[in-house]
Amino acid sequence: MAFNLSGHILHSIFWQNLTPKGGGRPDGELATAIERDFAGFDQLKRQMVQAASTIMGSGWAALVWEPVGRRLLTTQIYDHQSNLSQGGIPLLVLDAWEHAFYLQYQNRKAEFFEAVWNVWNWTDAAARFRAVKDMDVKLPGTSRH
Repeated sequence: MAFNLSGHILHSIFWQNLTPKGGGRPDGELATAIERDFAGFDQLKRQMVQAASTIMGSGWAALVWEPVGRRLLTTQIYDHQSNLSQGGIPLLVLDAWEHAFYLQYQNRKAEFFEAVWNVWNWTDAAARFRAVKDMDVKLPGTSRH
């Protein structure tokens, strides 16, 4: 059940993360956080493409907000279940399952992982970020105030 539910959630986020008039770069608070946590957009892009390209088998790359450390991270999600960051909240997910790229890109999956940057819906990712960035998980030393 967890596998199926997680797959549904990740696919639902992925479809909302895409838009035909997308691409470019985020702005506002999300752009500021990317600059702070990755030393720039290009580094975030490299990390996401690398995370997707190096998944053994099937899975996802994700940009997550990690509320304990109060920062953005990239992570790999194997199959549909993450083994990292217990509190990490996905903002942007990249489907690295073969079905996502094979019909158009065959075995050139890295080309798909680069091309998807032309359709990212940064408005969606920024809305997710705004919704979670002030989350207080009530652990010692994690309060924002």
